[in-house]
Amino acid sequence: MNHQHDPLAHAVHSAHEWLAAIADRLGTGDRHHTYRVLRAWLHLLRDRLTADAAAHFAAQLPELLRGVYFEGWAPSRVPIRYTTTEFVGEFAHEAGIAVDDAGPAARAVSEALRELFSPEQLDHSLAQLPKSLRAVLLPGEPPAQVVAEEHVHTRLRDLKQEIDLLADAISSLARGLEQTPFDEPGGHHCADAARSVHRILLARATP
Repeated sequence: MNHQHDPLAHAVHSAHEWLAAIADRLGTGDRHHTYRVLRAWLHLLRDRLTADAAAHFAAQLPELLRGVYFEGWAPSRVPIRYTTTEFVGEFAHEAGIAVDDAGPAARAVSEALRELFSPEQLDHSLAQLPKSLRAVLLPGEPPAQVVAEEHVHTRLRDLKQEIDLLADAISSLARGLEQTPFDEPGGHHCADAARSVHRILLARATP
């Protein structure tokens, strides 16, 4: 069909232009590979944004790529929380590439999209992600920052678990020390409480 009479010709042409720019950044002439990587990039970002932010980001995409972006979207489930490891793993799986190649591929897509989007639009959308995930998608982020942030999150989670266990121990001890008019002094309540606290503290010490 002549392009002058094809209502989708411009949309197809724009999509091909974007794919060509991204393929150039990826250093490949394989459009199928480029499409898979771009699709994975779009879906991972989309699912990490709020519904409003995802829709705002979509407005910058060519018409056909907007359809790819929204494919399978479940706005009631977003934003999905990912650790850095989960984020990289999901990206590699959907893109059909090795996990070790996921970071360079994601950053190559980001570099291409930075030039294709309106000025600062991409950075505005990515600014809504945690620093650890931005480091996966943006070039120039020091890897040490990602490792440090993951360590902080892990330590905070471990501290919360320890506090919960100690709170259970204190609660068990308090219940055990409560005396009723029918209890003998030094009765079984104290012994039960001591055993409960001992079990809880053993669980805290178990790696």
